[in-house]
Amino acid sequence: MAILVTGSTGTIGSQVLAHLQGRDVEVRALTRSPETARLPAGVTAVRGDLADPDSVRAALQGISTLFLLAPNVADELTQAMLTLTVAREAGIKGIVYLSVFGGDAYADVPHFAGKYTVERMIEALDLPATILRPAYFIQNDLRQKDALLNAGIYGSPIGQKGVSMVDIRDIGEAAAIELVRREQAATPLIRETYPLVGPDSLTGEGIAAIWSEALGRAIRHGGDDLIVMEQRTKAVLPAWLALDLRLMFGRYQTEGAVATADDIARLTTLLGRAPRSYAAFAWDAATQWAKG
Repeated sequence: MAILVTGSTGTIGSQVLAHLQGRDVEVRALTRSPETARLPAGVTAVRGDLADPDSVRAALQGISTLFLLAPNVADELTQAMLTLTVAREAGIKGIVYLSVFGGDAYADVPHFAGKYTVERMIEALDLPATILRPAYFIQNDLRQKDALLNAGIYGSPIGQKGVSMVDIRDIGEAAAIELVRREQAATPLIRETYPLVGPDSLTGEGIAAIWSEALGRAIRHGGDDLIVMEQRTKAVLPAWLALDLRLMFGRYQTEGAVATADDIARLTTLLGRAPRSYAAFAWDAATQWAKG
């Protein structure tokens, strides 16, 4: 039997595939375009789309463990719930679901509330799943490159309450560990939930200070104007997603998303090491940018 990875060509799916390499498991990657998908050696591309349940049924043939990452689209919740239904009917023995940190609290943020609804389905049906709850991705801030280098500004409006951002490599590794554990188990395992977080409580001003050190120049925080952020985001993303993200950053500003000591300890135990820090990411990015 094999592991099927959805979202396989995206930011997180590609990290999951990379961390499954060398773990002595058969891996297949769900993709809408298997003929053009760039996948690691040994990974088999399988045609499918979570919006098409029949294609998912076909792709689950010969699969025993599923990594479920629903795309960030308007019907994300429907796609995730129907995929779980199809997986349950197919007798999948293990599921690793990518949720979000704080989904239970941010009731007015659509993609948070949707992921938490999927968690409730997993619990209500007692599905053999690991739920991973990643915080805001550190690597999202690679989009800040031009503003940092050209204007000396860190522009993400995360506020001053603190956010425990997580490195996407830690997400991929945690998912791979749990996928292999469930795949190699003789019988379905009990449900587990892991927060995927970084070791620091980061603020806009704090991140600006980190970049100042890493880049060797003064960097200031651009402020927390959410209306401006939404307008700028609408230039590159759909309006519904721009508003969704504005609501998320609004919650970061009013409540934060800070990991507890227990959250960090649990992830440290899962990984067998401490989670990566934002400072390590920033210094590495600054070094790469300096090389051109």
